Amino acid sequence: MQKEWYVVNTYSGHENKVKEKLEMRASSMGMEDYIFRVVVPETKEIEIKDGVQKEKVKKMFPGYILVEMIMNDEAWFIVRNTPGVTGFIGSSGRGAKPFPLLPQEVDKILGSMGMSRLEIGNELNVDDMVKVISGPFANMFGKVKSIDKENAKLEVALDLFGQETIVEVALTEIERA
Repeated sequence: MQKEWYVVNTYSGHENKVKEKLEMRASSMGMEDYIFRVVVPETKEIEIKDGVQKEKVKKMFPGYILVEMIMNDEAWFIVRNTPGVTGFIGSSGRGAKPFPLLPQEVDKILGSMGMSRLEIGNELNVDDMVKVISGPFANMFGKVKSIDKENAKLEVALDLFGQETIVEVALTEIERA
């Protein structure tokens, strides 16, 4: 089984509390190998009030969090029974497991937050083959030559007109080949 992203419904306004509780439960129950990341999708907006500019964090989807996990009975039980969770999106109920988000959907949400679905070091290393999914080199395949973790950028060797060319791409613009 592979890890995938799921949408979990929570009480509106309790997203961060549910995130903390779910992360604590996963570690206390030894489920770190099944429940990986919990993300509250947020964007930063600049608000001008009384001539003062303030940066405000706004929830993209109030009442929802994203959970990266391997869906098995135990992990599913832990997430469903975390205080503040009302259920999974994509499940018909009556014991049916939910459907995961599509990789494109996850990339779009996490990309808007400056994050990536792939974890450098765990899932992505130098010499791995990747596919560029957006930008001027979309749909091209290449080999990772170097990784800049701080800026979430990669140098990828692509075959352009029969010649190997090194290009810099953001982590959000690629997926594993």
